[in-house]
Amino acid sequence: MQYYRLDETADGLVANTDDGVFDLGTAETPIESFRALAATAARSNASVDEIAETAMETADEISESALSNATLPLHADEVWAAGVTYEISEQAREEESSEPDIYDHVYDADRPEIFFKATPSRTVGPDEAVGIREDSTWDVPEPELGVVLYRGEPVGYTIGNDMSSRSIEGENPLYLPQAKVYDRCCSIGPSVASADVIEDPHDLEMRMSIERDGGTQFEGSTSTGQMKRSCEELTSYLNRHNAVPELAVLLTGTSLVPGDDFTLQEDDTVSIEIDGIGRLENGVTIV
Repeated sequence: MQYYRLDETADGLVANTDDGVFDLGTAETPIESFRALAATAARSNASVDEIAETAMETADEISESALSNATLPLHADEVWAAGVTYEISEQAREEESSEPDIYDHVYDADRPEIFFKATPSRTVGPDEAVGIREDSTWDVPEPELGVVLYRGEPVGYTIGNDMSSRSIEGENPLYLPQAKVYDRCCSIGPSVASADVIEDPHDLEMRMSIERDGGTQFEGSTSTGQMKRSCEELTSYLNRHNAVPELAVLLTGTSLVPGDDFTLQEDDTVSIEIDGIGRLENGVTIV
């Protein structure tokens, strides 16, 4: 199943299934958020889909067209991200950096690069604007598969946009937090897809396009099969000696990087699609 949150017309979490679209907030035992769904599943030693199927028996069916009003599907306590998980991301980081050799070491090392990305206040949902820093001169979106974790365990997948200031990070790798963590630095959505939908997270088509003034500035696609590291490995390292909060998202890296001659501008539109999850679209603003 795919789980959505809609605008004010929805009473709770919405489940999109082969049999229809159901507002789980109207069930006899309402489910008002993905956090509540995951918590119930954990207490019952069941999958999120099993809990949702029970709720659907008494929930209202709604029109599939309502999914066009999707908003942020979950409020993750923390968003983390992994870097240099595809060969092309290693190359891109080397090109931007004044110290490129360090990315060779990360790509070939046993330990992956994992960094803190966003808090709820810095995260936006579908159709909200992501941010580019006013003090940056080279900014790009980074489309990524996100692993949704409940108490450290994977319960689903989503799409993430890991916005990045390449000029700030390239000036000095120690500036990575400033290049990655700022207002509107991350978008998530449009849904959370369960493991029953995403049977193999390493066999998904990912596409990104960037529109400006009615024209396409960038268009590309890749497969998560090109990842050097698995979602399981990245999740394992995130959980090591780290008290991951109740609900978190781990972004798994990117290989769709616009060329060195491209930088985002205000009012651009970034669209990211991943098979089985949907299409995440965001405008761009300066923060």
